[in-house]
Amino acid sequence: MSSEPSDAHPSAEPADLAARAAEKHVVVIGGGVSGLVAARECAGVGMRVTLLEAEEELGGAIRRVDLDGVVLDAGAESYATRGGHVRALVEALGLADRIVTPQAGGAWLAGIPGTGAAPLPVGGILGIPGNPFQDDVRRIIGWSGAWRAYLDRLRPPLTIGHQLSLGRMVASRMGPKVRDRLVAPVTTGVYSASPDDVDVDVAAPGLNAALTRVGSLSGAVLALRGESAASGAKAPGAAVEGLRGGMYGLVEALAADLAELGATVRTGVRVRTVERRDGGWQVETEQPRWDDADASADPDDARGTPAAGTAAPATGTPAERTGADAAGTPAAGAVSEVLAADAVIVATSEGVARELLAAAVPTLAAAEQAASPEIEIVTLLLDAPALRDAPRGTGVLTVPGSHTAKALTHSTAKWSWVREAAGEREIVRVSFGAQGEPAATAGLDDEAAIDLARREAAALLGVPLGAGQVVAGHRGRFVQSQPASIIGSGARREAAREAIQAVPGLTAVGAWLAGTGLAQVVPDATEAADRLRRALLWE
Repeated sequence: MSSEPSDAHPSAEPADLAARAAEKHVVVIGGGVSGLVAARECAGVGMRVTLLEAEEELGGAIRRVDLDGVVLDAGAESYATRGGHVRALVEALGLADRIVTPQAGGAWLAGIPGTGAAPLPVGGILGIPGNPFQDDVRRIIGWSGAWRAYLDRLRPPLTIGHQLSLGRMVASRMGPKVRDRLVAPVTTGVYSASPDDVDVDVAAPGLNAALTRVGSLSGAVLALRGESAASGAKAPGAAVEGLRGGMYGLVEALAADLAELGATVRTGVRVRTVERRDGGWQVETEQPRWDDADASADPDDARGTPAAGTAAPATGTPAERTGADAAGTPAAGAVSEVLAADAVIVATSEGVARELLAAAVPTLAAAEQAASPEIEIVTLLLDAPALRDAPRGTGVLTVPGSHTAKALTHSTAKWSWVREAAGEREIVRVSFGAQGEPAATAGLDDEAAIDLARREAAALLGVPLGAGQVVAGHRGRFVQSQPASIIGSGARREAAREAIQAVPGLTAVGAWLAGTGLAQVVPDATEAADRLRRALLWE
């Protein structure tokens, strides 16, 4: 159940609040986690909520796949623990006993010139080393790179100042080898972005200040890690947690909670237009026309409402999930419907949100849209006993330009529950694509994409993997919102948010406004929904 409503007003009686809330109808467009969380916040105070999702299954970037009987994550597999917001939600939904942490065992780095592969150094921040002569660091950047990095300690104080770009800061202080071989693999793997495009203050809060205070970048890394250890906090690059059985359990729990709260959840419903009318809103939708056999059934039941999040596991290649599709010409035979609402929450991708809100928020439609990397994740179920001992830890990052894949996760080595589910088989996830770099699998059919992932997995893990060892494969396509850590992203997001919130009865949530990752999406959706429902009840 949702937590106790926080919309109490000094002069309001509980009965008055309940009556006022029951009169309000909120339409949420998009059934990813941001939409589900926002819908839950509104339904939790008694508002009528209708959530519309264009796809047949809820979840957005959180997806699941059945590979020869093994059901696991096909999209997001974990959440960052920073802030504690996601864990609080997980616990509120009764999933605390399913929280799991990754197995011990560090990641490796592949594509190192002259070395090939080596364990990723420990003790740094975003790949920046605290000691360039540390054995695992020197193995990657060589003696020349280590001595160049050491010059950071000798540079005069006059060169120290506020640097916006992480890549430029690292290159100027410690040299290109540290930037290209240590930092770039981390930012590409985590943010799908070049370190030159990453904002230092967002990705590594406090690093600039520590640099100015201590006098060197390596010293700043050691100082921040020391401060974090003393306080019991994590240094930048927070720890992660997952859920036994997969992160899709969060989607199912949110859908079940919405059902208990009386919200209506409809999947397979496309939103065509969103218009402001007579102080309220009109949302025009369309959905496929059912044949005679289906027409006699309750439309909500036919769509799996309200427990839409409990659909069977997805298999094959899923269509790109964008929440609700944009306006367009109705499909042949589609059934149109207009919903009246007091407020609308748009929880879609950026492109869809901009198109749907073109009339209501003209400045949003006119603003430049951020470039969003297209990512593909290929999950492989392998008959590969040679991988049982995790030859390269829980995963591998790559030096940009050295491999067609940007990263690999050895899931059966990283998560004990996946190991149990897979039995004697192994599961790896191979990621392709980054900011400004299309996925190498983009132009391939599924069979070819799976085979490329197999070959990349063999190269990254240093173990031969034949085509006959692939028991099953799955290819997932994602359009990743621009990370909050990209330079200029914050100002662009705030301008979009202000334009949307200036329109009464309207808000938008999602990774394109909050930044990527559940640790950012969940609190942002909660805050946006709370602001909207307060306005509906008291203004």
